[in-house]
Amino acid sequence: MSENLAQENINFHLIPPQAPHFGGLWEAGVKSIKYNLRRILGNCNLTYEELNTVLVQIEGVLNSRPLTPLSTDPDDLLPLTPGHFLIGRPITSLPSQNYEEVPSSRLSRYQRIQQLRQHFWRRWSKEYLSELQQRSKWRSNADTLGTGDLVVLKEDNLPPLKWRLDRITAFHPGADGINRVADIRTATGIVRRPFCKISPLPNNKEG
Repeated sequence: MSENLAQENINFHLIPPQAPHFGGLWEAGVKSIKYNLRRILGNCNLTYEELNTVLVQIEGVLNSRPLTPLSTDPDDLLPLTPGHFLIGRPITSLPSQNYEEVPSSRLSRYQRIQQLRQHFWRRWSKEYLSELQQRSKWRSNADTLGTGDLVVLKEDNLPPLKWRLDRITAFHPGADGINRVADIRTATGIVRRPFCKISPLPNNKEG
């Protein structure tokens, strides 16, 4: 392995021991996963195979997140995701019944695993979109967004791996001249949303 790495000019740069803050974004991601995983599992007793299945499904959730527009075509609403780097296409999931409000005692083992995935998706996706909003700040007209930008709309009750992506068509400034509302072009027409319901993609001209 060492010879192959040397031939490819691959060097490892390790962070110092007991210094996870050097890891930046990926360490924050690991922390978020652990935090939400502990809360969805609680006192749940899973076999090794069941826990492994939950972790693989969580991996799929994380690798479905939108990173940037896949093309410059204004009619293209598909984002680039980590899944494209792993398997060459978006990670998808078969539709399943919503088990979030069903008592776990009434569920089969398979349904219980789906319920855990749905609980994780609801918690983590809300946290992730809120984090994207905090990065952009939304405090001046030098914001991170512009007309035609692809954004994620915050919608309730979306199933796992389903992100609502649409493009901005216009802004509506308030009395102070600061934009706080935008028109969004969707598949069914134009909708108006406040900025609190809009999340920019991670690489949208952050400044």
